[in-house]
Amino acid sequence: MDAVNARKRIDKELSEIKADVYRMSALASESLERAVYALKKRDADAAKKVISDGDLTDALEEKIDARCLEFAARYQPLGEDLRAVVSMMHIAVDLERIGDYGENIAKAFLSAPDVPLLKPLIDIPRMVWVIKEMLGISMRAMDARDPEAALRVFPMDDEVDDLDRQITRELLLMIMEKPERIERSFSIMGISRTLERAGDHATNVAERVYYMYSGRTVKAGAYRRKEGSVDG
Repeated sequence: MDAVNARKRIDKELSEIKADVYRMSALASESLERAVYALKKRDADAAKKVISDGDLTDALEEKIDARCLEFAARYQPLGEDLRAVVSMMHIAVDLERIGDYGENIAKAFLSAPDVPLLKPLIDIPRMVWVIKEMLGISMRAMDARDPEAALRVFPMDDEVDDLDRQITRELLLMIMEKPERIERSFSIMGISRTLERAGDHATNVAERVYYMYSGRTVKAGAYRRKEGSVDG
């Protein structure tokens, strides 16, 4: 195979793997969104669908991993091509974990589907929205081969953390007023903390996209708010 045709084949295979990564990102986002919808609407069928659809995300993660390994064995890539396959393998792991968090939220709801919510869900859906935006920015940065665009994700994780802290403070005050609220409060806190961890994985995805096209590692903390600069 001559150099021109080899390059076309490499680019085609990388594009196909990226397409699976984009699809996996969408599935992971949907898992969180649909799980929180099921929780908010007390919709057991919707929660069960989130859990059953988790197999799709798992299968894509396995497919991406296998295709990246096959690509590496066939082409023995260097430079950006090598960074791409290594990064996409790591990104798939983070996306699979985010999808798992959606399943975990659905399972938490199904463990007590008839227990009413302690309060209307406002900040938890906002956390999901921010995480979806984080993933969307990373995927668009990957598509545009624009590492600088991925840097926009890092400060957004502060928003997720702020919402998690806000939810925790509010629920602790509710427990102080009425201790019998503790079980339902801790359930919501657990979901908030699950989403906070999903935000961390979305940040990892952005770090990998930046590395893929810049060749440099970056730590999200360098672009985030300094510790102690927010009240509480």
